[in-house]
Amino acid sequence: MNKITNILLVGVGGQGTILASRVIGNAAIKSGMDVKISEIHGMAQRGGSVVTHVRFGEKVHAPTIEPGTADILLAFEKLEALRWIHYLRPGGNVIVNTREIYPLPVLAGGEEYPGGIIESISGKAEDVTTVDAFSLAVKSGSEKTLNTVLLGILAAKSGLDERIWKEAVSETVPKKTIAINLTAFETGFNLVTNP
Repeated sequence: MNKITNILLVGVGGQGTILASRVIGNAAIKSGMDVKISEIHGMAQRGGSVVTHVRFGEKVHAPTIEPGTADILLAFEKLEALRWIHYLRPGGNVIVNTREIYPLPVLAGGEEYPGGIIESISGKAEDVTTVDAFSLAVKSGSEKTLNTVLLGILAAKSGLDERIWKEAVSETVPKKTIAINLTAFETGFNLVTNP
């Protein structure tokens, strides 16, 4: 049977969502799988939504994930997790960064940032991992490694070999940031494997 893994990455511009999707794709290719990635940038440069579909398995025919079929929702911002939760399959897993990034209507004072987001998500997912990835990234050496902290958590839950993930990180991130990204990756990975 051709088992396809569907991972939906959601966040806002500037969080490294697209780079993270490329690391996942690289790790899957290194594991001998067929990979398809589809990116939707929106107004990414202005803090708008960024959504990336990553699908891998023996043979992947289409690059996009249908609503209700994502195995994992990897959310770089919790309001984005709520906005895209309908893509998660029954029994699917959510990994969500708890740091809030206010969208323009909230910043302009026209709307309020909603409360109870994690509770809403928890009612729709089998397993929800919440983490302040921003703070862990800062402790790892740079707030820009938020994406690799989240990748470390995903990697620990993925079943793919840790060594392959580290190779994928090293080959995908800018060369001068490899060491700091590997530190951030290990921080996320250890949250799951050594809680």
